[in-house]
Amino acid sequence: MQLERMLQSQGFGTRRECRALVRLERVTVRGETVDDPFADLDTADLDFAVDGQPWRYHEKAYVLLHKPAGYECSQKPKHHPAVFALLPSPLVVRAVQCVGRLDEDTTGLLLLTDDGQFIHKLTSPRHGVLKRYIATTKHPVDDAQLAALRGGVELNDAPGVSVAAHAVERLDANQLSITIGEGRYHQVKRMVAAAGNRCEALHRVAVGRLELPADLAPGEWRWIHPDEI
Repeated sequence: MQLERMLQSQGFGTRRECRALVRLERVTVRGETVDDPFADLDTADLDFAVDGQPWRYHEKAYVLLHKPAGYECSQKPKHHPAVFALLPSPLVVRAVQCVGRLDEDTTGLLLLTDDGQFIHKLTSPRHGVLKRYIATTKHPVDDAQLAALRGGVELNDAPGVSVAAHAVERLDANQLSITIGEGRYHQVKRMVAAAGNRCEALHRVAVGRLELPADLAPGEWRWIHPDEI
């Protein structure tokens, strides 16, 4: 792939802008400055840098973000900044999208990608990808509430339809781990409310078998490794 095309595909601007980056000697490939925008590159395991910032070529972008509170999962946020403000410009230019949404006050694991098929597979109810949360409740969690969540509760917008957690575990008096396979609006919060309690804080710790890394601080992101995908 030509160098200018590779840079464009990675979110570094238009073809003309990427050509200028190369000719101004702002791009290195595998540690060497390249000033020919039409140089042909093997993109396999390709490391490059723009203005000294290292990057690796990714045909599709798969990103894991530790979402902090106070950010909206929207391209057009209404009351708070968008989570995209936490990402570097090239990922934003590539138009990565959130894989599902977390509420403004919900924290934890958020996936983003520019792969539409990947988004569909992870968000379609037909695939039933499990998502695990830690919910902090206003009142102590009792056995009756756990039983209700396991057996199924009715949400106020779906009377007569029982929605059950895939798994529930009490972690301490006011905290529980809850796993769901759907993605209804405010689902976990509404399930906890339907069981007779109130969700004061919600933190997503896993999507499928991918868990939020313990060393990834709120607001930080990293690439998802191919074997994790």
